[in-house]
Amino acid sequence: MARILESTFVSGPAGRLEALHEGPDDGTQIERAAIVCHPHPLHGGTMHNKVVFRLARAARSAGSAVVRFNFRGVGQSAGKYDEGRGEQDDLRAVVGYVKERYPGLPLSIAGFSFGSRVGLRVCCGDSQIDRVIPVGVPVGRVEFEFLESCGCPKYFVHSTNDEFGPRDKMEQVYASTADPKEIAWVEAADHFFSDALDDLEAAALGAFQHRW
Repeated sequence: MARILESTFVSGPAGRLEALHEGPDDGTQIERAAIVCHPHPLHGGTMHNKVVFRLARAARSAGSAVVRFNFRGVGQSAGKYDEGRGEQDDLRAVVGYVKERYPGLPLSIAGFSFGSRVGLRVCCGDSQIDRVIPVGVPVGRVEFEFLESCGCPKYFVHSTNDEFGPRDKMEQVYASTADPKEIAWVEAADHFFSDALDDLEAAALGAFQHRW
């Protein structure tokens, strides 16, 4: 059977959401489903971001069917930026789409930067999500006290030189975050893993495959 590769639209609360639905390589059994969320819509973030692409590929390598999508107001998605509030509802709509398409399969949500913040908010309120993989969490710009009571399994992936999430601040947030949790540090020059995309992808693969 040929690998799934579909451009599609998901019905969202502000209108349709542009999405790309991908499956693992030919012959690989689909064992789980994953959604990948992109970085900040007002700073060029889209589902085609290089980190988002790498996260999606890592998910496929782990046997996942993957949906990455554009938040409201990005690309061909309807609506306009809502400061992370409406974007949570966008993600919930995509979660519903994926659960309907892959009933019974464990569902992971990964997100980069702004997408990590949205993903954490949604996962912490949905006990049916298997895990969240927050990458490049912007702990230097946004508070994350809600993680102290978040029971969703969390596997953080973070650059050692993240200008939007300094290591000392990320370590503080991680220490106060509720279990279950893991963290992988990637030796990289910046927030965008510019010189370490292969290492990022390997860390993400480990996060998708991790057994709690």
